[in-house]
Amino acid sequence: MSARVSRRAVLAGVAPLLALAAASTPRPTGTELQDAQYGPPRRSDTKVTTPGHSGAGMEAEPWPGETQAVSGARSLVLGHRADAALLRDLAHRADTAGARVSAVLQAPVRPLVLVPASSAEAARLAGVTGVEGLAAMADGGRVVVVPEAFGRLTAVGRDVVLAHELTHVAAGTGGLPPWLYEGFADYVAYRDAGLAVPVAAAELAAEVRAGRTPGHLPGAADFAPGSSRLAAVYQEAWLACRFVAEWRGERTLVRLYRDARTRGADRALAAAGLPAARLTAGWRAYVREKLA
Repeated sequence: MSARVSRRAVLAGVAPLLALAAASTPRPTGTELQDAQYGPPRRSDTKVTTPGHSGAGMEAEPWPGETQAVSGARSLVLGHRADAALLRDLAHRADTAGARVSAVLQAPVRPLVLVPASSAEAARLAGVTGVEGLAAMADGGRVVVVPEAFGRLTAVGRDVVLAHELTHVAAGTGGLPPWLYEGFADYVAYRDAGLAVPVAAAELAAEVRAGRTPGHLPGAADFAPGSSRLAAVYQEAWLACRFVAEWRGERTLVRLYRDARTRGADRALAAAGLPAARLTAGWRAYVREKLA
C-alpha cells in the first residue's frame, strides 16, 4: 500500500502470515502476499532523507548515535539495533526491487529503507497504532520494515513486498481508486517474480473454478481490513492492471496511471480508450482465461 493513511489505514488483523516463513513453502500465494504483508501507506512528518534517496538532503538520523547504515548500489538501508545480515540482505533486495520499479516507471528509483529494532518501534516511526500482521509499510518517501515479520518471509516474499512498497513510494497514490494503485503496485511486484498467475492468485483462482467470476472492479469498501476476500480482491486489482499491460502494453498502463493521478481515473480510462465498461468486460474474460 502507499502513503494514504488519511484515506484508509489498513493495520492489523487483515490476514495471518502463513507460508511466507522460509521453512513452510518456497512459493507464496496471494493470501501470503496481500496487505497483511504490505502495510498502511501514510505520510510522515518525520521523514529521513538522503541525497538521491527519496528526498533532498539528510534531515536527521532516525536513531541519533545508534543508526546503522548499509549502502547498496542504488539503495540505502538504515537500521536500529538490527541484525547486520538482515541489513545487508535488505540492501541487496532493495537494489533489485528498485531496479524493477525503475524499469516499469522508466525513472530512477533510489530506495530508502528503515529497519527499526522491533515492531513497536516500527509503529512509532510510522505514526500508527499497530503493525500486527505487517512486514513493511510505505511511509512517505521511505519503506519501514517490521523486522520480526519481514524476517520470516521467503526470498520471493521479501522481493515482492519491497517492490510493492517501493512502487507506492515512487509512483504515488493520490487521487486514485484502490484497485488501480494496489493493482499497479502488485503488477510491478509480480512482473519479474517468476510466479505463475494461478499461484500468485490462488484464492481468486479457487473462486473462478467454483463458478464465481468477479462482476466488477473492486471498490474501496472491498479493501476493508478484515474482509474474508481481501486476498482475492488484491488479486482482482492486480489482474486488472496486468490485463491492461498485456492488451495495450506496459507503457499504456504507466501512462494511464500517471494520467489518472492528475485527471482522475474515469477521465484517464476514457482517454486511453478503456472506459470502465469496456475495461471490466475485458478484465473479466482475462480472469476466466488465466484462472479457470
